[in-house]
Order: sequence, then structure tokens, then C-alpha cells
Amino acid sequence: MTSGRLAPRPPAGRPESPQPPLDYGVVTYRVAVAVSGRGSNLIALCDALVDIPDVAVVLVMADRPATAITEAKRRGIAAHLLAAPAVAAEWVRLLEAAKCDLLVLAGYLRLVPRDVIAAMKGRVINIHPALLPRHGGRGMYGHRVHEAVLAAGEPESGATVHLVDEEYDRGAILGQGRVPVEPGDTSESLARRVLAVEHRLLPAAVRAAARSGRPVPFAFS
Repeated sequence: MTSGRLAPRPPAGRPESPQPPLDYGVVTYRVAVAVSGRGSNLIALCDALVDIPDVAVVLVMADRPATAITEAKRRGIAAHLLAAPAVAAEWVRLLEAAKCDLLVLAGYLRLVPRDVIAAMKGRVINIHPALLPRHGGRGMYGHRVHEAVLAAGEPESGATVHLVDEEYDRGAILGQGRVPVEPGDTSESLARRVLAVEHRLLPAAVRAAARSGRPVPFAFS
């Protein structure tokens, strides 16, 4: 069977062609990912799952024409641009059709509709580029988060995976990865180190969820 890994890009100059739909015949834990941007966490997650044949990303959704949607389609993962991101019915239809066990928000910038949270109760997680409960909430994403960390004089930052509820960045924390704030850091340099942690933290969270059948607290170092 083919895994949910995003395949490497072809060499420069070689045209890209869509891959056939992935075969999920032996997958027993099915993951959906919602994105708003380029999807580096999506790629890291799929790569991390390549050697775990019973766990795979089977659906990618976006609220805008994100690069991640193009990447997923090219590699055979079902991908959908949400027509009305604030309306739950489309989400629920897609998640149910794909028989998803887990919904991962990986750089998804909107609130997920309440009825989606209810339908997937306890099975929606988000990754945030700071050590919650500090530096979260509405409008706190991207370089805004790292600028806030630096302005507050924090000695460390990192990333957090948490359960998702009806508010931004409020759900129970499941795991965190930490990096020091170094002298002379800018939001860009701090963001690079935090992103490297995100790329390991999110797969750890999904592997823990797959082992337990639901998102659970997990150790990370």
C-alpha cells in the first residue's frame, strides 16, 4: 500500500504530474489536516508517518488557495478548498466521507465551526508556535507570536499541541517542545527554531493519538 507521505519534488525542469490516489487499504487511523498556507507541518507529518502503514493523512482541507492544497493533490491525497469555511456542513461531510479519526489544524488560521468541534469532540488538535497559555488567542499567529515573545523578554519559546475547543488556543495542552530565546534573536530567527520543533512535535502528537485511539498527553524531548 502507498502511505500518506508527500513525495519529494521532481528535479528542476521536469514537469510535475499528479500522482494516482493513495491506497489506504490497511490504514486504521485516518487523519485529516486543515491548512491556510504552505503546509510545512503537513509535509513533515506525512513524512513522519511513512513507516507507520496503519496511520496516514487521508484528507487535506484549506480555507484559501493554499500551496498545501496543490501539494496534496499532486501527491494523491484528497484535497479540498472549502467553499464556506465558517459553515460546518461542508467540513462534516468531508470528514465523514473520509472516515477521519482525527482532525489536525496545521497553520489553519480561522476558528473551526462549533458543530465541527461537536461532531469530532475530543478528536481535533492544533499546533501553535508558542508555549501556551502565553502568547495565544485571536490574531496570534506567524511572526506576531514571535514578536510578542521577544517583546515580553521570555527566556524560552517553543510550540504547543493542544485539543481544540470553541475558542482560539484554549483547549487542554497535550505536549510542548521548547527552544531558548537567544541574545540578538529576531522574530525570523526565533521562528526558524520554533518551526523545527513543530515539525517533530506534531508527528509525535499524532503517533500518540493513533496508539491510544484518541488525542492524549504525550512526552516530548
